[in-house]
Amino acid sequence: MKILFKNGCILEPETGELVKRDILIDGGRIADVAPDIPESSREGAEVWDVSGKFISAGFIDMHVHLREPGFERKETIETGTKAAARGGFTTVACMPNTRPPLDTADKVRQVLEKARETGSARVLPYGAITLGQRGEELTDMAALKEAGVIGVTDDGVGVQNARVMKEAMRLAYSLGLPVVAHTEDNDLARGGCVHDGMFARRHGLPGIPGEAESVQVARDILLAEDVGVHYHVCHISTAQTVRLIREAKARGQKVTCEVTPHHLLLCDEDIPHPDGNWKMNPPLRSAADREALIEGLKDGTIDIIATDHAPHTADEKAQGMRLAPFGIVGLETAFPLLYTHLVLKGILTLKELVDKLTVKPAEVFGLPWGRLAPGLPADLTVIDLELERPIEPDTFRSKGRNTPFAGWRVKGWPVLTLLGGEVTWDQAETAFTFGE
Repeated sequence: MKILFKNGCILEPETGELVKRDILIDGGRIADVAPDIPESSREGAEVWDVSGKFISAGFIDMHVHLREPGFERKETIETGTKAAARGGFTTVACMPNTRPPLDTADKVRQVLEKARETGSARVLPYGAITLGQRGEELTDMAALKEAGVIGVTDDGVGVQNARVMKEAMRLAYSLGLPVVAHTEDNDLARGGCVHDGMFARRHGLPGIPGEAESVQVARDILLAEDVGVHYHVCHISTAQTVRLIREAKARGQKVTCEVTPHHLLLCDEDIPHPDGNWKMNPPLRSAADREALIEGLKDGTIDIIATDHAPHTADEKAQGMRLAPFGIVGLETAFPLLYTHLVLKGILTLKELVDKLTVKPAEVFGLPWGRLAPGLPADLTVIDLELERPIEPDTFRSKGRNTPFAGWRVKGWPVLTLLGGEVTWDQAETAFTFGE
């Protein structure tokens, strides 16, 4: 199928300015990007007029929980990738803390097969670092890599034993796989449900200190420096962690990291009351931590933004702050939240935000997507930067409704998503005119 997007706006790569461009798609790939594609090239194309809309490369989220197998009541690969497409994401990397965990090649292949059958986004699985994610015995990482994993992680729990972590790094390094770490010292975090700060003290709740994260980051940076492996830190949340990663990068070490939209936009003092929909791991930290994350994002210490999309059922989240499981959903709200509260408030430029969702994750993980250029797969997200509406969890494509952002009025909603030239999310009937 041949498609011509007419009169859209894209980011000029060098200057970051919005410029008017036509984009021609042929056979699932981008055939041309130009101010005015000539008649001779567009012959036979279906013309989609996207006047005034912003076109980005499809977003890449390197941290989501699709919950399948084992937790299909929370999410499936089908519903999770539909949520991704609605949020403008064309590629998502799924964490292995399913039931059973993705700790063997057969389980990884089953996820990939299910994604091919039901997915609305490209799915890149991580494999577990240790069998059963118990932090004891290493997985067969060579077999996991052959099956298709893009890295190894025990996300959901930190690897507590330093010897096991170093052996994992050595093995991953020998295979060319990144080690993607959930960093949490269980002894420091034990029993906590929120950040060890103002909100915890006000409500008498057990707190999780920032050191529970940064102590393991410091340990792992030292281990990774000795081994030479690519070490990527998941969902960082503290000023201490930002400082540690900044220092490691300054030494030239291959350390990368990600931050979530909720840690960029919220702190523990924003939590209105002990509501399970505000419970996530790592927890919302202090206002000073939040400012350090934004600074780290701006100066390049933090490489990418990832949602840590973590759906749970309403019943689970209704158990309150102490008993509810950790995690919130994020795929369908990430861009409009960040555009409204970081770009429109002058904290980031549109190019800086889009790069953190496209170019940078592709660079960090060596992926061949994330750009708008002739020859690349037609992974596109069309966004109406003027479209403003409230966040309504009841409309989510995800099974999860667990978000602290319900009711927030935000701008910049994705209205059309293409994966390899195929439409995966379409709100076009209200946004575009179509013709031959």
